[in-house]
Amino acid sequence: MTDLRPLEAELRKAVRGEVGFDAMSRALTTMDASNYRRVPLGVVAPRDADDVAAALAVCRAHGVPVVARGGGTSIAGQATGTGVVLDFTRHMGHLLSLNHEERTAVVQPGLVLDRLQEAAAPHGLRFGPDPSTHGRCTLGGMIGNNSCGPHSVAWGTTADSVRELTVIRARGDRLRLGQGWSGAPEGLRQLAEGELARLRTGFPDLPRRISGYALDALLPEKGADVARSFCGSEGTLGIVTEAVVRLVEAPRARALAVLAYADESGAADAAAGLLPYGPLTVEGMAADLVRTPTELPRGGAWLFVETGGANPAEARARADTIVRAADVADALVVSDPAGQRALWRIREDASGTATRMPDGTEAWPGWEDCAVPPPRLGAYLRDFRRLLADHGLRGTPYGHFGDGCIHVRIDFDLLTAPGVARFRRFSEDLAELVVSHGGSLSGEHGDGQARAELLPKMYAPEVIALFERTKALWDPDDLLNPGMLVRPARLDENLRFAVLPREPVDVAFGYPADGGNFSAAVSRCVGVAKCRTPAVGKGSAGGSDVMCPSFRVTGEEAHSTRGRARLLHEMLAGEVITDGWRSGEVREALDLCLSCKGCRSDCPVEVDMATYKAEFLHHHWAGRLRPAAHYAMGWLPVWLGAVARTRTARLVNSLSRVGVLAAMAKRLGGIAPERELPTVAAQTFSRWWWGRRKTAGDSGRRQAVVLWPDTFTEHLTPSVGQAAVRVLETAGLKVTLPPTGRTRARTSPRVCCGLTYISTGQLDRARAVLRRTLDLMEPVLDAGTPVTVLEPSCAAALRTDLPELLHNDPRARRLADAVLTFAETLEHHAPDWTPPRVDRPATGQTHCHQHAVLGDAADRRLREAAGLTGELTGGCCGLAGNFGFEKGHYEVSKACAEERLLPAVREAREGTVILADGFSCRTQLQQLAGVRGRHLAEVLAEKLDLDPEVDPGAELEGDAT
Repeated sequence: MTDLRPLEAELRKAVRGEVGFDAMSRALTTMDASNYRRVPLGVVAPRDADDVAAALAVCRAHGVPVVARGGGTSIAGQATGTGVVLDFTRHMGHLLSLNHEERTAVVQPGLVLDRLQEAAAPHGLRFGPDPSTHGRCTLGGMIGNNSCGPHSVAWGTTADSVRELTVIRARGDRLRLGQGWSGAPEGLRQLAEGELARLRTGFPDLPRRISGYALDALLPEKGADVARSFCGSEGTLGIVTEAVVRLVEAPRARALAVLAYADESGAADAAAGLLPYGPLTVEGMAADLVRTPTELPRGGAWLFVETGGANPAEARARADTIVRAADVADALVVSDPAGQRALWRIREDASGTATRMPDGTEAWPGWEDCAVPPPRLGAYLRDFRRLLADHGLRGTPYGHFGDGCIHVRIDFDLLTAPGVARFRRFSEDLAELVVSHGGSLSGEHGDGQARAELLPKMYAPEVIALFERTKALWDPDDLLNPGMLVRPARLDENLRFAVLPREPVDVAFGYPADGGNFSAAVSRCVGVAKCRTPAVGKGSAGGSDVMCPSFRVTGEEAHSTRGRARLLHEMLAGEVITDGWRSGEVREALDLCLSCKGCRSDCPVEVDMATYKAEFLHHHWAGRLRPAAHYAMGWLPVWLGAVARTRTARLVNSLSRVGVLAAMAKRLGGIAPERELPTVAAQTFSRWWWGRRKTAGDSGRRQAVVLWPDTFTEHLTPSVGQAAVRVLETAGLKVTLPPTGRTRARTSPRVCCGLTYISTGQLDRARAVLRRTLDLMEPVLDAGTPVTVLEPSCAAALRTDLPELLHNDPRARRLADAVLTFAETLEHHAPDWTPPRVDRPATGQTHCHQHAVLGDAADRRLREAAGLTGELTGGCCGLAGNFGFEKGHYEVSKACAEERLLPAVREAREGTVILADGFSCRTQLQQLAGVRGRHLAEVLAEKLDLDPEVDPGAELEGDAT
C-alpha cells in the first residue's frame, strides 16, 4: 500500500484500543528476538476480542496481513510482519479467573507467565511450562510457539497444558477449540479423517516436536483435540483471544542437584538415564558458556537436575538418589531457595550470555532449539560439534538435555554475502543432521522464518501438502502471518543486520567491547527482553536487579532497554526513522532513561543504554541550543565552584528559600517545580580539609590514599567526606587530596569525573574536563596511589566512562584502575583494621551504579563486620542525578522510589540505620520520605566518636524511628 491513511483512519474508527502508524510505533515492532526484521505498516493494541475482530475486518478489506505479537521474544522471526501488528501486552494481559479446585485458569493472550504463576502459587499450583523468558513472555506467545521450558520433563509443553482456546479466524468467525472436534472449522475433520494413515506415520515421535502443524493431535486415539493441534501454529491459523489452561500441583519443596561431567556430550549421554527417577528438570550446559563457574562443581559441563517433595528432606533425598545413580566427576546438592535461585540464574541467563563467545565475538540465533530423541542426544552433539568445525563456526550448546532439546547460538557472519551464504549452507546441513537422528528442526521456539523453509527435509512432500491444505482451511485469504510455516520466506531474507551502515559511525565513546563500532554496540540487544520484566528480580549475588526502572513505571516498550535499542537500530537503518541523530522519536524514548546503568550488568548481553543515551544527546544537540536543564545541572560543578570561590553559599541558600525566587530559578533551569533545591554547604569539604591540615600532623600512617572530592561531597554534603577522613585515618591510612595545580585552587578542586556533562551528552566538554583531570592526576598515577571515591556515580564514571570516552589516552585506564570505593579501600589497604560495632539493623538502597559497575561485595563484608544486619533494596531510587530534578520527570522519579526504596524505609523498625551512599538516593529519601539517609562512612565515623566536627547532625537523624 502506498497511501496508509485510509487503513489507519478505518482502524481508528473501528478499534477502541490504540492505533499507531507513526514511526516510533512501527520501529518498536520491526524485530523480535531473532535475526530477522520486517517493517510493519502499523500497530494496533486491541482492548478486547471485539477489537481483534474489528481490526481483522478492516485489514481483510484492505488485503493487509495481520501478525499477533506478545512479548516479542520469539527467536525465529514469527513475531514480525509487514502488515498490521496486534500488540496484546497493553490491554489484553489479564488473568480472568482461576479455579484452584479444578486446577484451571482463564487467561488473555497478553498475560505474562509470571503473573499467572504468582496468582496460582498461593493455592499450591503453577503453570507447568516455564521458559527462561518467564518474566516477560506471554501466554499467547507460548501457545503460538508451543513453548516448553526446563520443567517439560515433568509437565510437558504448553500444548499439554491447554484445555480450550477461543480463536478468531481471519474472516471474523469465533471458534472455541477443544477436544472431540470442538470448534473445528468446516472441512478440518474431513481432511484429517481422510489422512489418518499419514497422521499416524508422518510425524516423528519425540517429546519436543514443535516443527510444523501438530495435525496428529486430531487423531481419534488422541481425542481429536483441535486446541492442541492449534498450539504451535505461530499465529498463521487464527488469533487467540482467550485460553483455558491447566495448572499442576507445585512441589512444596525442591532441591537442585548440579552434576558435573567432562564435557557436554558426556552430560547428554547421561541425561536420559536420569528420567526414570522422576526429576522435574534435566538441564545441561557446557563450561564455555559460564564465564565464572566458581559456584558450580568442577567439570566441563553440568546437568541441573531439580527434584520435588512434600518437604525439604524428601526433595533432598530424591536429589541425593540421583547423585548416587549418576556417574559424575563432582556434584553439588542445594536445598535452600536462595542458593537454587543463584544457580538457576546462571542457566536462565544463558540465552543472553550465549550471544557472546568468550573472546567477545558475537553469536546469533537461527538454530536455537533443535531436538532429537533423548537417548540420541550425546551422539547428536558429537556430530553437531563436527559440523560446526567443518563450517568453521563456533557455538555453545546448552538446553533441555532431558528432552533432547539443544539451544545454541553460533558466530555466523550475517553482515557479508559470503557469511550469509555460509549461514544457509550450514542451516541446510544441520537440518539434514537433525533429521538423520530422528529429530525436529524446532524443539521449543517454533520454525518461523529461521527453519520453515527447511521443513521438507523433515516431512514428506505429502505432509507438507497437508500443512498447506490446513492453512487454506483456517485462513483461505492467507492474511495471518504469511511467510511462516506454509509457503515460507527464505531463511536468509529479511536479516536485521542488512540495513545497518557498512562503515563505522563517527562516535565519541570508544565502545571497546564492540570494536569501536556503534552499530555493533546497538546490535548487542538480541531482544530477549529481560528489561521488560515488570518487577525487580533477585540478582545472582544476592542483591536485586536494577533494569529497567522506567519500563516498570510506564509499561511502555519505548521505555525499555530493548525498545530504545530498537529505535537506535532503526535510526541507523534510516528507513522508518529517517532523521538520524536529530530523531525526535529516539529523543523521546531516551528522555525517560535514568542512565542508571542497570542494563550494563543486568542485561545478559550488557547493553549500556546510559552510554548510548549520552552519545545520542551529544550528536542530537550538536550546534543547537540545549534544554535549560543541561546548562543548569550539566554545568553544576561550575556553578557550585563559583559559589565556593565567592563564598556566597549562605546567600544562595537564603534566596532559594524565597518561594518566588526559587520558582523562578527552577523555571529558568528546567527543574521540576515539585523539587526542593539542595542546600549548598557553607564550607566546602576541601576548605575544611586544608584548614584541618594546618593543625593536624602526619602520625606516620602507612598507606597513602587520595580521597576524591566529587562535586556532591565537596559542595553539598561535606560531612560525608569528613566522616570518611576520620574512618580512613583511624584505619591507619594517610589521606590526601588530588593535586590542584595551583595553591589558590585549594578551596575549589579542579579534578572532576565529568559525570554531569556525560549524563547530559555534553561530551566535548566532558573530554576537556577529563583531560584536565588526567593532567592533574599524573603525579598520583605515577606514584601508584589508590584513589578513594565516595560517590558511587562518580566512581562508576571514572571506572567506565573515562576510559571509554578518552580511549586513546593510556592515562585514562590507569586512573580507572586506581579507583576504589570506600569499602574497597579499607578492605585492600587496611585489611587488619576492625570497624567499630554498630550492631543495628540497616536498610536503604544499593546505588544503581554501584550495582551495575562497581559491585558491592566489599560493602557487604564491611557492613557485616560492623554488625549492620539486613539487606539493602535493589532497583533505582529514581532521582538518578539530574534525571529526577528535570522538569517533567518528577512523577516517574517518584514512582521508581515507591517500587522498593520508600516501602523498605517505611517498613523499617525503630532504630534501623538508613544507608544510602549516593547523594541522589539521600536526596530522594529526604524529599519524598523526610528521612535522612547516611553514607556508610558517616555511620562508622559516628560510632568511632573521634571528633564532634565529623557529623553536625543528631545521632539518629538518619535512622528509622
